[in-house]
Amino acid sequence: MKHSTGHDIADALGLLLRRSTRARLYTRLTEGLGEAVDDLTYPVLSGLARTGPSSAADLGREIGLDRTTVTRRADRLERAGLLQRQPDPTDGRATLLALTRNGHAVISATRKRLAAGIEDSLATWPPADAQTFARLLRRFVDQGPFADHD
Repeated sequence: MKHSTGHDIADALGLLLRRSTRARLYTRLTEGLGEAVDDLTYPVLSGLARTGPSSAADLGREIGLDRTTVTRRADRLERAGLLQRQPDPTDGRATLLALTRNGHAVISATRKRLAAGIEDSLATWPPADAQTFARLLRRFVDQGPFADHD
């Protein structure tokens, strides 16, 4: 029995979304960026780069971790000067996590590494294929089953 395109894409996404695949990628992206930056703390930094200042609970929902785990990892990042805690302007009792200038620099470095790795992996592709892949992947992300349909 032949698999449908949907099955083929689901199989490929399954490989991409595996925890071990993400951990390997995060390890490569964070290598040499400081003791506090690793495959465990990278999602906290990356999530804050996407959301901006956020509570530990809200960030946890964004990155798929519980508040306690986010707080523990944020403590490491705060000690390393990569994030800071600041008062929540909408709730005087709450605290927000926010990237520092050094935290933004780490995210910039990891994003450059990721883009370079992607470019390297596509280097043998005909440029038109790489451009088509990028365009269609963006369309799939924006309109496919993972899209935010708020």
